[in-house]
Amino acid sequence: MTVKAELDGEASPPAPVSFFDPSLKEVRQRVFFQWARTLLILCVFVFSVLCLFWGSQYNTEAHFSALTVWVVDFDGQVDPYLSNDTIVGPTVIDVTNKFLQSDARHIGYTIRSPADFNYDPLAVRRDVYHQHAYAAIIINPGATALLRDAVANDNKTYDPTSAIDTVFISARDQTTYSTYITPNLATLQNMVLAEFGPQWVQSIASSVRNLSSVPPQAINPAIGFTSVDLRPFAPAVAAPAVTIGLIYLIIIAFFNFPFMMPVHAEFMKPIGHPPLKVPHWLIWRILSSIVAYFFLSLCYSLVSLAFQIPFSNGEGSDFLSETNPNAYGRGSFVVFWMLNWVGMAALGFPCENMAMILGLPWSAFFLIFWVITNVATGFYNLDLAAGFYRWGYAWPLHRIVEALRTILFDTHSRIGLDFGILFAWIAVSLAFFPVATLIMRWRMKRSA
Repeated sequence: MTVKAELDGEASPPAPVSFFDPSLKEVRQRVFFQWARTLLILCVFVFSVLCLFWGSQYNTEAHFSALTVWVVDFDGQVDPYLSNDTIVGPTVIDVTNKFLQSDARHIGYTIRSPADFNYDPLAVRRDVYHQHAYAAIIINPGATALLRDAVANDNKTYDPTSAIDTVFISARDQTTYSTYITPNLATLQNMVLAEFGPQWVQSIASSVRNLSSVPPQAINPAIGFTSVDLRPFAPAVAAPAVTIGLIYLIIIAFFNFPFMMPVHAEFMKPIGHPPLKVPHWLIWRILSSIVAYFFLSLCYSLVSLAFQIPFSNGEGSDFLSETNPNAYGRGSFVVFWMLNWVGMAALGFPCENMAMILGLPWSAFFLIFWVITNVATGFYNLDLAAGFYRWGYAWPLHRIVEALRTILFDTHSRIGLDFGILFAWIAVSLAFFPVATLIMRWRMKRSA
């Protein structure tokens, strides 16, 4: 057989050898070097990119003051409850000042004058809705007057929780509220009740002869807090649409390139037909990607519809608590779909550019970088991050998340700015698209 192969001019393949065979010495050295170099690159890259992610949450506590909470005392400041002899409002203000001066960890409590809001408690609610503050503690105009009236006139219908309203909007960022703001508000509320309760009991014990004639709730707790969540985060199934589910939006956009590239290449293979002109090929690629994103984003959006996230409710009030209002009524799903379409294009075209420039397997580096930087700036509150992360306000996922909350929960709208930044990403990516294509063609010719 060997003689026949030699007569036919064919060399038989060499027989396999062991790993430490002397003939593989140079190959082993070359493989060890390439393996070590690649591993070093991967380690440095993973460490660097993950530092970006962990860094977005580093020293969060030092930025708690950015979570502004207004404390506004309307007690005795508005008709028909005008009075200089109030006790509820001054107690809340005094406890707040003590909390701020203590070593206890607290968020950004700021005492504001009712004059700043034209003596209108509803104006405070509107400003919270428009995201000028994360929350507000409003001591209502009749807090002291109604409490004293309940004691003097045996008002059994007196409601202690009518004294103070705590206004917030959890749909703005449910994680920040549940993790930082709500627990800190609960601490302050407990401090207020602990301060006010003994003083009030001592006061009425010395001034009221027959305590049995006083409604029990006017003695203890006497005052309380009503939580007013202007936009509750609900239903729970909406969470993937504004958080982790958006990672799949990036991944789906990224994989449009490797799946479609063999299809696009058919135009450039001169097999039975002349190749397509490069400018026409570029136009085809761009338009076909836009159409692909159109249908992929529709499928992505239909998942939220299939799991009954509300999309047909009317708009809500900017000072009343509303559950599941939609910013665009029955048209909300279409806007939701269009946002996902534009967002997928803004996330996908940079992926296509970098895939052409870097090639495989290095384009996976960009995908990891793209996912981590977008998640770090889109899912976490940038007010709590170091100033370095301010670039995150221009990152696509941050704008998508903000616009989605507007559509799904009718939060304060900056949707024009959100769409504008996404379109800017698309425009820059398309302007760079021909350059990335030329780099890809250069790489392919060089490796041929």
